Amino acid sequence: MISKQLLSSAITPVKSTESGSDALYYMDEYKVSCLPVLSGQQYLGLICEPDIFNLSDPDMPLCDQKVPYKLVYVNENQHVFDVIKVMTTEKIPILPVLDDKKNYTGCISVGKLAEHFGKFTAIDHPGAVLILELNQNDYVLSQIAQIVESQDTKILSLYVSSEKDSTKMELTIKVNKWEIQSLVKTLNRYNYFIKETFTEDEGMYNDLLDRYDALMNYLNI
Repeated sequence: MISKQLLSSAITPVKSTESGSDALYYMDEYKVSCLPVLSGQQYLGLICEPDIFNLSDPDMPLCDQKVPYKLVYVNENQHVFDVIKVMTTEKIPILPVLDDKKNYTGCISVGKLAEHFGKFTAIDHPGAVLILELNQNDYVLSQIAQIVESQDTKILSLYVSSEKDSTKMELTIKVNKWEIQSLVKTLNRYNYFIKETFTEDEGMYNDLLDRYDALMNYLNI
């Protein structure tokens, strides 16, 4: 998925001939804290609420005063991961998209990104989620995929996360089934530590309940 597939038609950019007060009005209407500013089709940058409050005259046209625009954007053919990285790093609610000639083609909102990201990560497909914790040196995707598929199960999506300066990592796996009791046992047999599971598999919960009851009976001896 690339950035031009994520464009939102709900947000209109500010014209450079409009004022900072106009921009504030649009921000309130769209419920955002930044908006792109255009001179014709040329993208000048993002203007944010704090920048407007610092203008010498918020009622003057933006083109008639010095505005500290934030020059942030992505090309229309950049991947969704680049979009997420820029929006997260810059902490902005919308991200302008430009074509190869640097002309403004639209913007991506956080809401639109979340909507498409749900499809991208197979959130709308039924199935369980497993979170594995492992050492980074032990991460072999082919082996994990082979184990999952050996249980007649398919990986719908997965992603890796890790803390800075840590040798540990978490692997979040979305599969196409709710019944993962057999898969969990197989992963345990291969010494994978399953940190968390999210499933509607009643058999798995019943198995855990039986183990809990057995432990309580042992402790009461």
